[in-house]
Amino acid sequence: MDERATKIYSYLKEKFPEPMCELNFKDRYQLLVSVILSAQCTDKRVNIVTKDLFKKYPTAETMAKANLEELEQEIKPCGFYHNKAKNILSACQKIVSDFDGEVPEDYDKLLSLPGVGRKTANVITSAGFGGDAIAVDTHVFRVSRRLGLASGNTPEKVEQELMKALDKNVWSESHFLMVLFGRYICKAQRPLCEECGLKEYCKYYKGIKE
Repeated sequence: MDERATKIYSYLKEKFPEPMCELNFKDRYQLLVSVILSAQCTDKRVNIVTKDLFKKYPTAETMAKANLEELEQEIKPCGFYHNKAKNILSACQKIVSDFDGEVPEDYDKLLSLPGVGRKTANVITSAGFGGDAIAVDTHVFRVSRRLGLASGNTPEKVEQELMKALDKNVWSESHFLMVLFGRYICKAQRPLCEECGLKEYCKYYKGIKE
């Protein structure tokens, strides 16, 4: 990694020594459902909803048999519940029919699941299988661009830039570091710049001061 990337990684690691996914899950099936629900929704709200959801649907097999209208109402607090319910149901049905009830580890097979794009597949790869992947959500997109680690205008472009800027062995960890940093310090609105030790790299901060 270059000097900028190294210093940013070191600072974030010091700030968040044990970065991890803040979604509550016990297995890859639960992780998959939780990540689908987390789109445009806070992890905190998802965790509230899934606490009861996973009691009723503990496996992909049970979820695959769920009634769509009932599922919609059960996940309604997470927003966009029509599409999310449809995708969760379809994904679990495919997992049961094509993958023996287990969330597949193969990346292309993950992407074949309804509702699973690159961000979701990358989260499952890193948090579910311990692989090397960078999931670009809104926090990672914002933080990486503000700090000059990436300049792309799409999540896909930012992902490619981060894969080049960061050593592969810290891809997954860096994702969670940037998520936590973006969630608690480098917020979209009113970021806590006074608490940040990365102002020298930040385009947002420099824009305020210029």
